Amino acid sequence: MRDQAEPLDFRTLPADDNVNDYTFCVALDGRWFLQKGKMIAYYGQIEFHGVGHGPLDALIASSFHSPLHAADWVVAEGSGKMLLADRAFDVNSYDLTDGNLTVRSGNLLAFEPSLSLKQSIIPGFLTLVGTGKFVAASNGEVHFVEPPVRVDPQALVGWADCPSPCHHYDHAYLRGFLGGVRSLTGIGGASGEEHQFEFTGEGTVLIQSTETMLADRETGNVPGQAGVPGGQQGQAGPGFQRSYG
Repeated sequence: MRDQAEPLDFRTLPADDNVNDYTFCVALDGRWFLQKGKMIAYYGQIEFHGVGHGPLDALIASSFHSPLHAADWVVAEGSGKMLLADRAFDVNSYDLTDGNLTVRSGNLLAFEPSLSLKQSIIPGFLTLVGTGKFVAASNGEVHFVEPPVRVDPQALVGWADCPSPCHHYDHAYLRGFLGGVRSLTGIGGASGEEHQFEFTGEGTVLIQSTETMLADRETGNVPGQAGVPGGQQGQAGPGFQRSYG
């Protein structure tokens, strides 16, 4: 029989820090935006309002600019502690300072209203602009790399303070007998060996440490990207850093 972990005590839970690798505790004193289904428990006096419904129109107008994703988000209002998690994916918080970060929509669990959420021109991604804290999930540890770089689509979490990526196709890999087999069967069609996102210029690219495809709920995700939750450490570029609580 496995040893049972010590029960969580709301009085000793961390404030705006990780409980463990898979759970983050938000110390709420005001309002936060939450993606539906990402809160596993809360303590205190907290109310939840749908985006586009209820008494928070002014807040929504200033901080939420993604109508396609409005049904996937709520506003938590009150005082207490909220535990956020996403199916045992790694969860971490980050600080954005006068920054511009685009992240896969399902990776983003929550963010402070001091940040403004915008709908990216890249399908399946959202953009956070301004200064504040947000919480995101990843399938494994996140690494930060500088352009120029080409990234496997399943490994891409997002990018900060750099231009949007271009599609890059390895036509040599697509030609020949094996390319014909892939064309007929569809096997390997999303592989990073033949299709990548190409980043140039200055900034930071966020890459998760696995391409493993796992089932994911459809929350503004790109079809066929089910393995990325949407589908972490140190300085990540101008205006963007991992927060350690």
